[in-house]
Amino acid sequence: MRSTRLSLRVSVVAVALVMVAALGRWEFLPTPGAAAAAPVDEAVVASFVPASFADVIAAVKPAVVNISTTMADRRFAGPRDDGPFRGDPSFEEFFRRFFRRQSFSPAQAGMPQARAMGSGFIVDAAGLIVTNNHVIDGADDIIVTLNDGTRLPAELVGRDPQTDLALLEVQSDDALPFAAFGDSDDTRAGDWVIAIGNPFGLGGTATTGIVSARGRDIKSGPFDDFLQIDAPINHGNSGGPLFDTTGKVIGVNTAIYSPNGGSVGIGFAIPATQAAPIVEQLRANGRVARGWLGVQIQQMDEELAAGLGLETASGALVASVVDGSPAAEAGLLAGDVIVAFDGKPVEGIKDLTRGVAAAGPDRDIAMGLMRDDNRVTVDVRLASNPGEVAAARRSSP
Repeated sequence: MRSTRLSLRVSVVAVALVMVAALGRWEFLPTPGAAAAAPVDEAVVASFVPASFADVIAAVKPAVVNISTTMADRRFAGPRDDGPFRGDPSFEEFFRRFFRRQSFSPAQAGMPQARAMGSGFIVDAAGLIVTNNHVIDGADDIIVTLNDGTRLPAELVGRDPQTDLALLEVQSDDALPFAAFGDSDDTRAGDWVIAIGNPFGLGGTATTGIVSARGRDIKSGPFDDFLQIDAPINHGNSGGPLFDTTGKVIGVNTAIYSPNGGSVGIGFAIPATQAAPIVEQLRANGRVARGWLGVQIQQMDEELAAGLGLETASGALVASVVDGSPAAEAGLLAGDVIVAFDGKPVEGIKDLTRGVAAAGPDRDIAMGLMRDDNRVTVDVRLASNPGEVAAARRSSP
């Protein structure tokens, strides 16, 4: 009897192994107490890998341009004070190595001119082109090459070093193909993206990847909010567009992190929702008008919060107030902790700097403060940032 049962058990196991071999997989029964994962929708699985990006690339590629600049002979003289990666030596180093960004010294007689290259994209049929500020910074001549090979001289309309964006204009007898900004706020980590640009002078090159992360702060300035991507971008891609699979621009490719100067799958793009309003201001005024409060602020931490008798470490600590500034006129004091701005909570210094900048000048704003264990509300009228100047519109490149 035991022999019969053993044979039966062996036969059952053999049949199970045959079925597993036929199915090509192992399936384990759930153990008691283990929760089975929710089934994945077949439509989601089918959308993981597009059959091809060819149609999207064909539709948007005509709006992407190559940008070449000519300038006085470049000699590195140390990090520029207004550079987008100022204050962080590691990022300044990879930025120099990747984009060949250098400071400029006056050209000497007989010295050859230096040339640089980058990418951009047309945002208006009349010939307005978005690129990075560092692509055209210091340029004496700017030449835009369209997708069909047409070369056009470009004029600088305006630039914004703080976000590393610039707006150019070319004149053409024909309406030019253009790309539209999308809503990068809807972009999620894992979404497909397409970068098109001019890497190493190889114009019209498309690469694909995904959004690796959102909201990256790489210490390049007060407005860092980069999309991190793994689509390969290299020297010459700077200023080019980052498309989603619908053909909308969701970012402007700006930098990579690299130990060797080449792509290692860590790139950064300015989100479209940040770039679009800046481009509109550059189009209208040639500059970006940001609000100015006039305080030196410090990030709160647990130790500071305990010393000030606060329950949480949120907010922005006012370290000093600039004389004659909107903050001084509103009665702000060193030691105040700003916890709300224009009805929104201030968790840290980034919330405050971005909120003040986005509010713009000549606006009355209510701010919430913690002062001597008391919640205080003050009204402040923001002014224009005195450190920002308009880029001169040039009659010729």
